[in-house]
Amino acid sequence: MGLRKPCNANATCTNTDGNYTCTCPKGYEGDGRKDGTDCRPIVLGQYNNKIISIALGVSICLLVLFVGTSWVYWGLKKRKLVKLKEKWFKQNGGLMLQQRLHNCTGSMDTTKIYSVEELKKATDNYDNSKILGQGGYGTVYKGVLPNNKVVAIKKSKISDQSQIEQFINEVIVLTQINHRNVVKLLGCCLETEVPLLVYEFISNGTLYDYIHDASRSSLLSWDKRLKIATETAGALAYLHCEASMPIIRRDVKTANILLDDNHTAKISDFGASRLIPLDQAHLTTLVQGTHGYLDPEYYRTSHLTEKSDVYSFGVVLAELLTGKKVICFLRPESERNLATYFVSMVENDRLLEILDDHIYDGSNAEELKKVADVVKRSLSVKGDDRPTMKEVAMELDGLRIKER
Repeated sequence: MGLRKPCNANATCTNTDGNYTCTCPKGYEGDGRKDGTDCRPIVLGQYNNKIISIALGVSICLLVLFVGTSWVYWGLKKRKLVKLKEKWFKQNGGLMLQQRLHNCTGSMDTTKIYSVEELKKATDNYDNSKILGQGGYGTVYKGVLPNNKVVAIKKSKISDQSQIEQFINEVIVLTQINHRNVVKLLGCCLETEVPLLVYEFISNGTLYDYIHDASRSSLLSWDKRLKIATETAGALAYLHCEASMPIIRRDVKTANILLDDNHTAKISDFGASRLIPLDQAHLTTLVQGTHGYLDPEYYRTSHLTEKSDVYSFGVVLAELLTGKKVICFLRPESERNLATYFVSMVENDRLLEILDDHIYDGSNAEELKKVADVVKRSLSVKGDDRPTMKEVAMELDGLRIKER
């Protein structure tokens, strides 16, 4: 005979077909049967411990899943970044650079390889406010390295693979140079979409800016201009005669001559320069340079020689003496090209008429005429009629010594 009341008094009895079920009320646990585990009040601590245990178990599982997923994600991202850096290194001529540096005296001993992150941080992620200048070969940013050293970072403008050779050439050329009047290359970074070069920072901008800015040109007295001319000539003579392999600068112009706080000249931007094998007097190249500074003989023959730099430097000297732009279509046709106009005025004994007002004081006429004669000879149409850069440097240096 079955129990009349099989469920505990606190339990709810539910009849089913040929059976029954007992359900304990909320706050109790057990099967609710008198002949079973009955209904017992749930101890709150035990209940909470169960909830905590379940929650903790779920949390640990989720944490493990998150950490594992993150590890896989960052691992894949890091591998992708490494592969991307390797791709950029090859694309930017890293292998070519290593090979060519291996064949050059000095190699990379004095050239540091900077990380992408280091240069990004130095320029505030290449913020526009950090731009120092822009040219045909790239954009130059001012940067501050972790050691507080201020540098100039050149982000090369490479639109196709043919320009990689130009970039590699600049690195190779600069590793061969050690001269106080040439901007020093500190290092490079090839693991970016476009290659980066790191130079010493020169604070006062370009000679072009000084000559053609009315508020700054007055700061360049004749003494300072002669000093700048002598230093630039000395640096070019060094490149031609004393570097481990002769270097033709090829694009000598006032925009590529920087000035520091003491108005010391520093030649910069060697993207167009060329190393000349010791057994060759010239190179046959695609004509490159800036209109107004370009050697007419080089333009006509494609033969690049040291005398091509002499011609361009002659134009720079004419610019220093007159304060005029090398090409100006606002001037009469006979005066548009400064080089030909200057030579014409000197030959007609009219030098004093075209001199910059800031340099002629009435007492230095003879000295100015001697410098003008150097300009005239440097601008000879035939390269053989021009002096060498060493001769030009010696003449200018001699004038500075007399001046003192």
